[in-house]
Amino acid sequence: MSQTTVAIESPLTDDARALIAGSEVAMRAVFSEDECFTFSPEELDKPNIAFFVARKNAAAMGCVALVSNAKYGEIKRLFVPDSARGLGIAKSLMTHLESHARSNKIDKISLETGPQLTAAVSLYTALGYATCPAFGNYKTIPASLFMEKSLS
Repeated sequence: MSQTTVAIESPLTDDARALIAGSEVAMRAVFSEDECFTFSPEELDKPNIAFFVARKNAAAMGCVALVSNAKYGEIKRLFVPDSARGLGIAKSLMTHLESHARSNKIDKISLETGPQLTAAVSLYTALGYATCPAFGNYKTIPASLFMEKSLS
């Protein structure tokens, strides 16, 4: 039986770019351009961002990024392709992200998602995230749902 591994990787690799492109296609299928607050591979390649890739048998199966801000961490680009859904990969990615946040003294994680993304909202809720007001530079719009979780 093969095991899923999760590790920090560069968002500039071919595998990472393919996952990020898949995420972008999925978001654009649901949201208009002005409702998408996504990061490109280059925008994710910063010292304050940890980009995680889940692999099974060396194949890239999903990704997520943790952006470390002064007061909180922000989740960006959680994505698992349809072909890999239902295998617990998103939960594994989130577990690693939260562990990394704790070890880096980040005591709150925030995220922006959309109410239309029911699987994502269900996952975040099951992991203990709760709705919150808009944060950072986000504005309150109908396409956005804001959530946060205290790690302390």
